[in-house]
Amino acid sequence: MSFLKGYFLFIDKKIQSPKRTFRVKENKRKKQAERQEKLKARLAHKGFKDATQPLLGELPIDYEISDRTRVLSVGGIGAMHTLVTKLALPELLNEGEGVLKRHLPYFESDHILSLCYSLLCGGKPLEDINRFRRDEVYLDALGVERLPAPSTAGDYLRRYESEAPILAVQEAINQARVKVWKLQEEAFFEMAILDVDGTITPTDAECMEGIDYCAHKRTWGYGPLVLTLAQTGEALYVVNRPASAPSHLGAAEWMDRAFRLVGPMFETVWFRGDTDFSLTVNFDRWDRQGAKFIFGYDAYPNLIEIAQKLPERAWKELRRPPKYEIQTQPRQKPDNVKREIIKERGFKHTEQVKEEVASFPYRPGKCKSPYRMIVLKKYLRITKGDQIIQEKIVFFFYITNDQTTQKDLLIFFINARCNQENKIEQLQNGVPAFHAPTNTLHANWIYMVIASLAWSLKIWYGLLIEDPKLQQQIVQMEFKQFLNTFIQVPCQILHGARRLTYRIANFTFDTLTVYDIFQHLQKLRFS
Repeated sequence: MSFLKGYFLFIDKKIQSPKRTFRVKENKRKKQAERQEKLKARLAHKGFKDATQPLLGELPIDYEISDRTRVLSVGGIGAMHTLVTKLALPELLNEGEGVLKRHLPYFESDHILSLCYSLLCGGKPLEDINRFRRDEVYLDALGVERLPAPSTAGDYLRRYESEAPILAVQEAINQARVKVWKLQEEAFFEMAILDVDGTITPTDAECMEGIDYCAHKRTWGYGPLVLTLAQTGEALYVVNRPASAPSHLGAAEWMDRAFRLVGPMFETVWFRGDTDFSLTVNFDRWDRQGAKFIFGYDAYPNLIEIAQKLPERAWKELRRPPKYEIQTQPRQKPDNVKREIIKERGFKHTEQVKEEVASFPYRPGKCKSPYRMIVLKKYLRITKGDQIIQEKIVFFFYITNDQTTQKDLLIFFINARCNQENKIEQLQNGVPAFHAPTNTLHANWIYMVIASLAWSLKIWYGLLIEDPKLQQQIVQMEFKQFLNTFIQVPCQILHGARRLTYRIANFTFDTLTVYDIFQHLQKLRFS
């Protein structure tokens, strides 16, 4: 099996091995299918004639307050709560090292999940908690009398004054995560790719404990460290640090934790990161433990000298595969407007002519064993208007303990790390996990962990779907799109003698999907 095939096996095999989706109540399905056809007909092109007035025009509208109909705008939260309880996540959260000595009346899980659910419903950190806790239908939909107020939630976060209870929460979440993984197909466990990266959480606050100045970004704030499972985008560990902290600070410890988490379950485990995470003092140990790694490496003068002295036969032209295969007739390529303006106005422009790749053995100073240095040589051309003013060569280096995989495949593999940046962007702006709603480093750290749980729940929701195509769509879906599709589902809340019913109150093309997914979640059993 080729390296890239193994890398993408999780996705490919799922798509190639479809299963039947869970089917329920055919009479209801038939009615919904009829509605779907009517909606399609309503939206279909009907040979329109020239309209005489806009569609969105004057319309007399009245509002009334209903006495009977109890509708929840975020009906998808019921499915998420079902998933949470089936995973026994409340119990796991309450078993760890908590910060509450008494429960008046809330447990650890009540605080964590109420904040997590608020984010899952599209709320902002702390600010929107009141919006949900003052909604009687929302309370009834979760089967609770009350939920913590924003001030209570803030006080709870500030109780975290050290790393230990925060780690306990992360490990409890990871116990639930493993339960989800255990229900995946065999292909899922072929390879675990652990991406490690740092980011910056800027803030204008001046009295926030633990903040510092990041000279690189020219901003004040925090500098969180994030470790994700590349295949799914799950944040396995999140660590809050001052913005001045180097990206690699404390990274090895958390990388080791992630390795211990995935190592027993996955056949091969990879560490992947940029130059900041080439922690050479750990290479020999990781290699002995059976971990694979590939990191960017600084282009030191001695490495450039070695690369320049390599014989011509050592180099191979790098041909990058297309981002996607064109399934239909290719469209005519549009004119490059930017390039024409650059040429017309005589701006400087750098373009890549070609790439070549080679490798050679290299032993870093802190290592006892040599490793494989992959070197990428880029031929660049600098133009001004129509004139070539300079041609130059730039070298990029990557170090790995993989001695057999083709050099070009390893380049593609390390370049795929850019998806980590997309996941961090989702955590930053989608959830938002890297907001700083309180005034201490540890309080904001536990908030980041709780918010990352909301992101993980989105991914688990997708991983547990039987339809392989839909599974991948949801796993890769942006957070806000997920909320719009699967959480913001208007439902009528009906109380029976022994159960609570969420009656979907409107129809869209996604209604049947939402219904089927929930029915499937109800059937799941976790070990």
